[in-house]
Order: sequence, then C-alpha cells, then structure tokens
Amino acid sequence: MKRSIPTPYLVFGFLALLWGMTFLFNKIAGGVVSPMQIVMVRVVIGFLPVLAFALSRKVLRWEHVRYIHHFVVMSLMAATVYYFAFAKGISLLPTSTAGMLSGAIPLFSFVGAAIFLRSEPVNFRSITGLLIGFGGVIVIARPWDANIASNDLTGVLYIAFGSACVGLSFVYARKFLSPLGISPIALCTYQLGLSSLTAMAIGDFDGLEMIFTDWKAAGSLFIGLGLLGTGMAFMCYYYLVEQLGAIKTSSVTYIPPVIGLLTGVLILGETISMTDIIATAAILSGTLVMQSSRTPAATAQSAKTTSDCSITAAKQCDQT
Repeated sequence: MKRSIPTPYLVFGFLALLWGMTFLFNKIAGGVVSPMQIVMVRVVIGFLPVLAFALSRKVLRWEHVRYIHHFVVMSLMAATVYYFAFAKGISLLPTSTAGMLSGAIPLFSFVGAAIFLRSEPVNFRSITGLLIGFGGVIVIARPWDANIASNDLTGVLYIAFGSACVGLSFVYARKFLSPLGISPIALCTYQLGLSSLTAMAIGDFDGLEMIFTDWKAAGSLFIGLGLLGTGMAFMCYYYLVEQLGAIKTSSVTYIPPVIGLLTGVLILGETISMTDIIATAAILSGTLVMQSSRTPAATAQSAKTTSDCSITAAKQCDQT
C-alpha cells in the first residue's frame, strides 16, 4: 500500500509555490496597471479572507487599539512599502533577477537584529555568511558594469529596499509586538487592514479598470497576488506553524527565490547567466551559514517571532 504525503508537507510545498509565483504575477499585472495599483488591489483582496478567518477565531479585541501605532509601522514596513518596492522593482527587472535578489531578506533581518536587539550571534561564521550573501547581491547588481542599464540598477535598489523593509519589520515585531502576546491572526488582520486603508488613500484609481481588458493580468492580480499570494498564503503559513512548528515552517522561505528564478526562465523565457546562478547560490548559502551560527534558543525565538508577525505572504517571511 502506497503511503500518502502528509497534508502539512503538501501545504508546505503549496505555500512555497504561492510565494515563489508572486514574482511572475507581479510581472504580468505590471504590464497593465501601475505598481501602486497592484499594491492597492493586493492588500484589499488579501485582507478579506484574513479578516474572515480572524472573525471566525474571535481574536480581534477593542483593547488592541492602544497599540495602533505599532500596527501602522508594521503595515508600512511589511506590506504597503514592501509590496510597492517589489512591484516597482519587478517592473524594471527580469522576474528571475527579482526572485534571486529576494533571497537577501534574511540578511537584512540578521543585520537589524544584531544592531537593535543584540540577540543574533556576531561571530566569524555569521559575518562570513553575511559577506557571502551580500556579495551575491552585488554580483547580480554589477554596478561596475557599464553595460548594465540604469533601469536594471534602479530595479535592484527597489528590490533591496523592499527586502530591507520586510527584513527589518521582523526585528521591529520582535522588539515591540511579541511582548504584547497578541494573536498572530489579529496582528496580521490589523496590519493588512491598515495597509488597505493607506493604499486606497494614496493610490491612483485612474486606468485601474484596464486590468479587466487582460484576463491574465486580472487573474494574476486578483487571484494570484491578492487571494492566493496574500490571503491564502497567510492561512497556509498559520496552519503550518500549528502543525509543524515555527522552526520547520520558517524553512519555507528558502524556496521562493528559486521558484521566482525558474518561473522567469521557464515561463517568460528570460535568460540568466551562470554568474547569476552562482550569485543566487551565494545569497542562499550565506543565509544558511548565518543560520548555522545561531544557538538553538536564538533560532527558536526568531522563528517564533516570524510566525507571530508574518503576513505574507511577504511573500516571503523570514521573511521571509
């Protein structure tokens, strides 16, 4: 009798696929609407199933309003600004390149935690991993190459900025939100709700209806990025934390950069060089080296914080 794959591991693979496919969905939707419009639709559509989930669990409390300033900061760092920076960067870069660069998110988390929390071990191994990882980012950017278009370098900076925002958001969450003991479902609901309000307040509705003239773009935005890549991804992540634990679940964040690279090459027909592949391996290897330098207690605390404060779907929690 054949043994079936346990459901949690099927969900694990599904979540990695969802997060990895967001690069492709961003690229397709970006051909019709602006990056800010992508963010606006993504957070609003993603917020609705998360809100329904939170209401069904009865975890939303009026007394949480006193912490709204923290929720606002998180909504900007881990949703509005992060999503915009990635949408803008992907519009300027090949999907595969953006996917490769997103692997740097844990590097920014480490730097922020080492500076502001003093909780990360700063030793030879962690510094080596950090240098290897950022070395990979620099190789992909190639600022010394005169043949690199200015759009490419600007796109790299946007992806790096978005990675820094979401990476540092985990540090902020660990310092200010984890001690509050608020349900992660509630945190993510407040975060996406505030992000939705912000995006609609500053977003541009002009031309948004054009998304319905292209079914691929509409599907990528409403279903791929909004419903699946944000709303469904959060619920999958929360399910995995309950079933597998935070530490095992956090390892899902290593897969999306690879999927982002593969979708760009196999679906969009983008070309990448061996140098880019080596640079991507350097980014992921650097992250693994940094993780191996941590004590079990530090790893457990970091993963717990990630599970408590993750929303994405971004995309990519360690994200990612």
